[in-house]
Amino acid sequence: SIYITVFIALAALIFFQFINPFSSEVVCAENSSQISNGKLFVIPIHGEINRKLVIFLRRSIEKIEKNKENVVVFDIDTFGGRVDSALEITTLIGSLQPATTVAYVNAGAESKGVSWSAGALISFSCNKIYMAPGTSIGAAAPVTLSQGGMEAASEKVVSAVRAQIAALAEKNGYPADVARAMVDKDIELKEVWINGKPFLISTDRIKEVIRKSKKEGKKVEIGRVVSKSGKLLTLTAEEMEKYGISSGTPKSIEELAKDVGFNAKNIVYINKSVADRIVGFITSPGIIALLIAIGLVSLYLEITTPGFGIPGTIAIISFAIIFIGNSLLGTVSSIELLLFLVGVILLILEIFVIPGFGIAGISGIILIVVSLVLSMQKFVIPSFSWQKDIIKRNFLTVGIGVISSFVIFGLLSFLLPKSKIFNPLTLTTEQRKETGYTVQTEEVVNKYMGKRGIAITKLRPAGKAKINNEVIDVEADGEFIEKGTKIEVIDVSSNRIIVRKC
Repeated sequence: SIYITVFIALAALIFFQFINPFSSEVVCAENSSQISNGKLFVIPIHGEINRKLVIFLRRSIEKIEKNKENVVVFDIDTFGGRVDSALEITTLIGSLQPATTVAYVNAGAESKGVSWSAGALISFSCNKIYMAPGTSIGAAAPVTLSQGGMEAASEKVVSAVRAQIAALAEKNGYPADVARAMVDKDIELKEVWINGKPFLISTDRIKEVIRKSKKEGKKVEIGRVVSKSGKLLTLTAEEMEKYGISSGTPKSIEELAKDVGFNAKNIVYINKSVADRIVGFITSPGIIALLIAIGLVSLYLEITTPGFGIPGTIAIISFAIIFIGNSLLGTVSSIELLLFLVGVILLILEIFVIPGFGIAGISGIILIVVSLVLSMQKFVIPSFSWQKDIIKRNFLTVGIGVISSFVIFGLLSFLLPKSKIFNPLTLTTEQRKETGYTVQTEEVVNKYMGKRGIAITKLRPAGKAKINNEVIDVEADGEFIEKGTKIEVIDVSSNRIIVRKC
């Protein structure tokens, strides 16, 4: 059937996407038995910072035994991404204590050599920062997506992110002024030399630093402006080492390992497994929209056809994939499942119990849409502008799926009478005279048309009446007729006898 064909195609796509026999990818340290003390683990943080990356890092960190002899290197190469995902990642990195955590901004052949935006936030959450030559870090101001493109976030959001990155910097021994200047463009940084060593200090703190340094007998000189007010701070690998923020500029992971006391034999690379990549695939917006469309169409076909068959199975599989995938990302609770179930029940009641299509049907659709949107996020009501951006994207994804299902409904209504695939769902048999089907003869019409009688049961609207001393089935025209009321036949057609009050 068409459903089997569709799912064979999806299975083939997943196979060649994730289990390609020609792939040269090697996944290391998948078995926890390979993990022992005194290892340097390398976990990649490449591309967009999003929910899929969070689940991969959570699974990876669970494989690492946390002790003082281990070092965990996060190989960072990103332009940034979602703030909520970045904050979750910083929490995961913090959970690795007492192991040493290291951020390494890589400059490989396929890398971009940057740790910008959310990447900077993640870097400052590590105990040490290393950067390959030619790389940069910074530009961490949060932005929002609007109709006109990217715009700066509100002061409320900037303040929250500024405070968080400063707290992470202070926790790990980095200058808080530098971290804040990467988020807030209004902070101006100057180069200050103390006893011949350069530091970056915000202009509003320079007087305090000079006073304190002179009191301690230190020599202070004011240097150039490194980051002017109105511009976000971004520092190169050389500048990060110059101002004592990074711990060095190794050219490779192997060189970094030597710097922290490990040799190549102790390096364990943890790459994305097939399971991680499948979760990322099925939770991507395009696939979720496709699954929603398939699920809604299958649900409709199952509800409107007798028994339980292939459409119901496909609907269950489609929505199960959505909720299971999102639950692995930590965004599904019992509330979303309950809302979805109630929505489906309301749709069933609307179709089978309540005449027409009204409040129950509309409420059912709304609950299904809301449940699907909430299953893709951790919050219910957005508090920050970046959360508003997330909920807009989620509504867009679900909306595309719902609209696509209506388009498919329209196509099915056109194809149903013409396609053999859907013959079991449609009535194509015609009641022809040649095959024994008949309507009233002229004799029957003349026998009852215009005759009067009495209702012997309530007509609501169908019932029985006595006409020409015969008890026959009749239907009332419009209003209900009480038992014992005198009636008159006004129409005889299509095997129906229509009556009204005399």
